[in-house]
Amino acid sequence: MIQMVIPPPVRPPRVTQFLKPYVLKMHFTNKYVNAQVTHSPTATVASAASSQEKALRLTMENTRDVAAAAKIGKILGERLLLKDIPAVTVFLNRNQKYHGKVKAVIDSLREVGIKII
Repeated sequence: MIQMVIPPPVRPPRVTQFLKPYVLKMHFTNKYVNAQVTHSPTATVASAASSQEKALRLTMENTRDVAAAAKIGKILGERLLLKDIPAVTVFLNRNQKYHGKVKAVIDSLREVGIKII
């Protein structure tokens, strides 16, 4: 069976000029914390970190609390610095407030040296 690779959508310049280049997206479940930074013009994931990763799961006491969210933010920040991404934009869903796990991820990104736009 041949697997087809679907290319990212090609957006016209009139759309891409208004897009924020790197966007932080966070997802919290009852078991895990996930965070990823997407590159908006190409619609690809620039970097991601999750408490589901085996290497991280073994070092964490709990994979879903605020401390886990802070650790995920720190690891994501280090990965972004390795890829020379100095700043990200945060878009929160309607039901997400700057409190708790969201605050822990964003604050740990700031501590590593990532600028939040």
